[in-house]
Amino acid sequence: MPADRFVAQLNAQIGHELAAHHQYLAVAVHYDALTMPQMAAYFYRQALEEREHAMMMVQYLLDTDAEVVVPGTEAPVSRFDGVVAPVQLALDQEKRVTAQINDLVRVAREELDFASEQFLHWFVKEQVEEVSSMSDLLAVVTRNADDIDDIEDWIARESDAGGEDPTAPRAAGAAG
Repeated sequence: MPADRFVAQLNAQIGHELAAHHQYLAVAVHYDALTMPQMAAYFYRQALEEREHAMMMVQYLLDTDAEVVVPGTEAPVSRFDGVVAPVQLALDQEKRVTAQINDLVRVAREELDFASEQFLHWFVKEQVEEVSSMSDLLAVVTRNADDIDDIEDWIARESDAGGEDPTAPRAAGAAG
């Protein structure tokens, strides 16, 4: 069973991941309203990915017979000026989540909770990728803020719809 301190913090992280899901959903809707289907699709996928992260954490707690507490979340920011602000918010969010994951690793390590630390390794790797891709996207939307067609072309060309990562933890509710 994971350390109590880790369980409490992982339950809080489930809330952070669900809040990220809601935030990315709001960003996707913003781009959909601007008739930017590529950007909207990208953020709809990001929203689903964040939900999946929360469900991986739920499954870990279930697998270890730890209590799962699904916390509520605050309403996301849903009004934005232009095309750059939502991506800047997303990058800031990814950096915040990276710090949260790193803090979870620290707690697991302090508690000598080796199974929980190992569970988090995939999330550490994932956050490196998330910050990098969001930083790239911010550079593109900043450079092309006045030409949404260039942004749409770039995201269509560079966006990875992604496949399943066989190293990813299993998510609660997932088939198989």
